[in-house]
Amino acid sequence: MKKTLIIMMLVITAMTASAQSKVYLTREISPESLVKIYKALGVPAKGRVAVKMSTGEGSNPNYLKPELIKDLVLEVDGTIVECNTAYGNGPEDVKDDRNNSANHWKVIERHGFLKYFPVDIMDEYDEMRIPVKDQSHIKYDIVGGHMANYDFMIALNHFKGHPMGGYGGALKNLSIGCASQNGKAYIHSAGKMEKLDMGKLWTPEYIGDQDGFLESMAAAAQGVVNYFNKKQGIIYISVMNNMSIDCDCVDHPEPVKLEDYGILASTDPVALDQACIDIINQQKVTAKNDPTDLLKRIDKQHGTHTIDHAEQICLGSKKYTLVSIDK
Repeated sequence: MKKTLIIMMLVITAMTASAQSKVYLTREISPESLVKIYKALGVPAKGRVAVKMSTGEGSNPNYLKPELIKDLVLEVDGTIVECNTAYGNGPEDVKDDRNNSANHWKVIERHGFLKYFPVDIMDEYDEMRIPVKDQSHIKYDIVGGHMANYDFMIALNHFKGHPMGGYGGALKNLSIGCASQNGKAYIHSAGKMEKLDMGKLWTPEYIGDQDGFLESMAAAAQGVVNYFNKKQGIIYISVMNNMSIDCDCVDHPEPVKLEDYGILASTDPVALDQACIDIINQQKVTAKNDPTDLLKRIDKQHGTHTIDHAEQICLGSKKYTLVSIDK
């Protein structure tokens, strides 16, 4: 009996180990290493490729620069895709706002993306609804209508903090990042507001359920993942550089207090975000490297609940094996 129990435990352990997702890591942050880690995933981009990333708020210096990502985007013959924001930093004519397409295009051009790539604001003209598996809060996901034009997505994430989500990584890029303006309102309000109303969106009536918002992000992210898995596929790459406690969507972010770490990639967005969080938690405080503020921001906003819920709804696993591609 005892021998049988031991064998069963070994089998369960082996099955658990085999179920762990692989997260690839390079400590080098360069155009070449982005291509290298993409190839390490072993999932070639096919068809019309969308590279979903944030092109950064007008005066934010921390976004992923075109010069860093260009080799990867050109390698896959990709199009940079974005959506308009659901907030504003000032009057309609303020150039740094991305809450309307006219100003958003000005920021995209000023940040240098049009020099290298085609860029598509996916909700510039329309939006569409895609199914979600978890309907605890939202009944569908409202994304930019141009998403229908793409067969494969690379979620190219800049890992950093976020004022409302606690942190920004793959799950946020898939959910809020791919959502139209109405979709952003729908997620932020945990399903209470289907059409953006700036006068109401940030009031306690619509924004009071923090965990509901985080769970809605996980549900929306799963909707996007399922959408592309029914086409040609989707992969996730996160760059850990210029890590402020604020997102690239913040016009004037708090100073960066963390040293650049590296690039991570996975076919599992949950494992990828968890690995990035674990890396931040493992950082030691030094004169040049201090994770304290970012960890406080994540804790204050209950940010890791997004990852927990994403695992709960079977979007991915928090268990992973870290695989270095550095020699």
